[in-house]
Amino acid sequence: MPFVRFMESTTGRVVRSVAGVAMVAVGVSLGGYWWALAVVGLLPLAAGLFDVCLAAPLLGAPVHHAVHDA
Repeated sequence: MPFVRFMESTTGRVVRSVAGVAMVAVGVSLGGYWWALAVVGLLPLAAGLFDVCLAAPLLGAPVHHAVHDA
């Protein structure tokens, strides 16, 4: 699965982290109900920081791919 392989790569990890930071920043800066976006943004941020691909199980792959364990 090319998407899962990309998301498990170093570049994918950076993309997840940057997307999370961007969502948190937008949510905090806009305030109001946008705080919900900041809270949701913590998920991709944490996934990037802890190097897990949460989309992988939805696509039939393990959360932490064996490539990282090698």
